[in-house]
Amino acid sequence: MGITNSNKELSMQTIDCGGTFRVRLSLTAEPDITSNPVDIVLILDRSGSMAGSPMANLKNGARKFIEIIDQSTGGNPGQIGGGSHIGIVSFSDTAVQDTQLITSVAALNAAVDEMTAGGRTNHGDAFTEALDLYNPSSTNAKVMVMFTDGVTTTGPDPAPVAALAKSQGVVIYCIGLNGSGGLDVNALNLWASDPDSTHVAITPDDAELEDLFEDLAENISKPGATNIILTDEVSDCFRILSVNSPTKGSASLVNSQTVRWTIDQLGVTQSEGAVLEFTVEHLGPCSGRVTVNEEITYEDDQDNAVSFPDPQIQVDCGLIICPEGCPEPVSITIGGCEDTLEFNAGDLGLESLGRILQLDVTLKNVCPNRRVAMAVILNEVGDQGQEHRRGMKIITVPAHDRSECHDMTLRCIRFVLPEDLDPDGDCGCICNDRNFRVRFIAHYIDSDFECCECHLTL
Repeated sequence: MGITNSNKELSMQTIDCGGTFRVRLSLTAEPDITSNPVDIVLILDRSGSMAGSPMANLKNGARKFIEIIDQSTGGNPGQIGGGSHIGIVSFSDTAVQDTQLITSVAALNAAVDEMTAGGRTNHGDAFTEALDLYNPSSTNAKVMVMFTDGVTTTGPDPAPVAALAKSQGVVIYCIGLNGSGGLDVNALNLWASDPDSTHVAITPDDAELEDLFEDLAENISKPGATNIILTDEVSDCFRILSVNSPTKGSASLVNSQTVRWTIDQLGVTQSEGAVLEFTVEHLGPCSGRVTVNEEITYEDDQDNAVSFPDPQIQVDCGLIICPEGCPEPVSITIGGCEDTLEFNAGDLGLESLGRILQLDVTLKNVCPNRRVAMAVILNEVGDQGQEHRRGMKIITVPAHDRSECHDMTLRCIRFVLPEDLDPDGDCGCICNDRNFRVRFIAHYIDSDFECCECHLTL
């Protein structure tokens, strides 16, 4: 069957600047369907919320799934070969065995085509009817593919029936559509075989259903995977701190941003999953919604088509205030046939050789709805330790409206430092090291203090 599922997950959705989180890579592989025949039950949701394009795209996906399994088993035209079978169960208020476990492609497609949307959603009955299709004496591998677009609205609790199926060796995959009825992703994770990350696929777009069914069928029809090499490179905003031992194979750091995972074989004789976790640290100055992946590549001897999601993480570096804007540029254009151009850029005061010192400072735990007054005092230190005044800036930091106290970062506080003020320099050029001391003073402007009016009465 090849690689039937792959996933990349993050241990958290939000971190602070410089924070750490774990990345979890998952793979699942199944044996060759030709030498290891399988009985597959497609469990298809035809409740009322599936009306319209969701039902049309579901049918396209189911037909594509049947077609790929048919072609991969090498049977007679129109007949699934190799001892494998497919059955169809559809459900709304109740579930129906639309076919038994059969090999006729025409009969399977006819059952799919006859589905119409209407009614509520009974997942428990659907799992029960699907489990009843299997022959207990059969040695075939057993697979269920549950598709749904909503939560359970009628019938028994599906979880015990799904658990019973898994205890009898059934591998359960769940495909979910975030449709108009909503979707309980936690329920799908509970029903599906472990690991959830490789047995559950969710899409908000019904147009993607055909692709999801096609990918699953193509991977089911391939023979496990051998000589796997997976390379994951995180973006420049992060570095990899440590790599845990994977559950299968071995992993090592290529550099501070790249990990390589190798597996000799996976899912060659039976359904098999593998997981690798590594710890990542955020590096400045990236903030906001940041994509973790730079690149992830996969290869094996069977040329399995494997894709991974591109997860993002929210990096919270506090509130950022830029009290000074950048100087406005002057636009100058030299014509294509001009050799020289004279341009008057206007007046520019206080110009001399010098340097610009740009400071950032973070105010810790600023309470909401309170402005802050801040002074920045800069002195230059001579070679004898004496201090020379170089400037002072007074800044009003606007109040923030977050619900809790929060760090606020002020960026780009600039001081212009002419070279002729260098206390240790006499060459009139920019070549000496210059040393400074900066002092910050800050306090709240706003408070709820009011004078107590006290009147004496006789």
